[in-house]
Amino acid sequence: MARTSPSARMIAVYGKGGMGKSFFTTNLVSKLALLGNRVLQLGCDPKHDSCNALFGGVSLPTLGDVWRGYKAEGREDALQVEHVVFKTTIMDGAATVYGCEIGGPEVGRGCGGRGITFGFDMLEKFGLSQWALDYVVMDFLGDVVCGGFATPLSRSLAEEVIILCGNDRQSLYAANNIASAAKYFASMGGRTRLVGLVVNRDDGSGVAARFAERINLPVLATIPLDRKIREMADACKLALVDSDFDTIFDRLAHQIIDRSLPTVEMEQVRPLAYDEFLSVFGAEEPDITPAGASSAELFGGQTSSVAIASEEPTTAVLFDAPTGRVAARLLQELGLYVTEANHDPKKGMTVTIDGHTTICFGDERELDSKMAILAALQKSGESYRYVDLRRPASPLYR
Repeated sequence: MARTSPSARMIAVYGKGGMGKSFFTTNLVSKLALLGNRVLQLGCDPKHDSCNALFGGVSLPTLGDVWRGYKAEGREDALQVEHVVFKTTIMDGAATVYGCEIGGPEVGRGCGGRGITFGFDMLEKFGLSQWALDYVVMDFLGDVVCGGFATPLSRSLAEEVIILCGNDRQSLYAANNIASAAKYFASMGGRTRLVGLVVNRDDGSGVAARFAERINLPVLATIPLDRKIREMADACKLALVDSDFDTIFDRLAHQIIDRSLPTVEMEQVRPLAYDEFLSVFGAEEPDITPAGASSAELFGGQTSSVAIASEEPTTAVLFDAPTGRVAARLLQELGLYVTEANHDPKKGMTVTIDGHTTICFGDERELDSKMAILAALQKSGESYRYVDLRRPASPLYR
């Protein structure tokens, strides 16, 4: 049956690297497709291995690599959607699924988060928001909290976020950070909502369940630790061929389709402070101030002539009232996430967007005009790294 709505339901899967996000995403995407839905799996990790099992072991060309190839040949305008989005059948032809790996910059040559932001911009130019899909399931790295990897949260691209974790401290620490980011963007007017945790490789210890109760999020599913399934995943095969695992994913997929997942009120989500987090594991932070390492020690007893800059640093004013109002409007009206805000004695309010674009507002006067200029720039598709809006009648950007 053809879709009547042009907008797919966007779901983001976050979690610490190595926790099995690609395994989980691939099997969820496959089950959604087997239940009659048109689904795209979107790999949003520079290591670009999200869709490997979906395509039977094939490593898809990444959007970033393909674009760089066309750019090197001066043929960017010839790049088409079929060069970066691919399709395959699963379970002996029972369903068709779509896959795309955004990828990232060449190793050691750029910011992975910026690559993700660029990838989403490219997909939007190809019409992502208008594709006749039922679901887009995004597989996101959760170890880092930079602006690029927070794109589904900061731009409200994702309707729902599932956090994948285990019972170990590192994956739950990442889960706590992801919840903090989601709550922040929700407080700034974002529409993305957490739906809960999925515990992968569950060893029965119950640690993740204790954490979920403390943070006030439901556990949507527990996926048992199973050597046979792990070996299947390593061999790029779907876990759905196992009846027990098929049941787990079938139940979760039906809850997603029916919108019968537990209701989460974002204002009730309670990310844990560090000492509270440690208490989940029966630990506590010692009341100790570590001893500082002296210059003499670090230089091996030799004298140093290192000079410390004496200029007065710019004073950060994160979350003061004027900056908060500007940040909220940028997020709500333009989908721009403020990663840093400063007050410069000469330039006034200056904010950084997604960690790489600087916008100088000066003050709150003529804010509507300044927002209109940014909206026009965004609509034009012009690339820019610096915008000076102190005089809206004569804005400057480069």
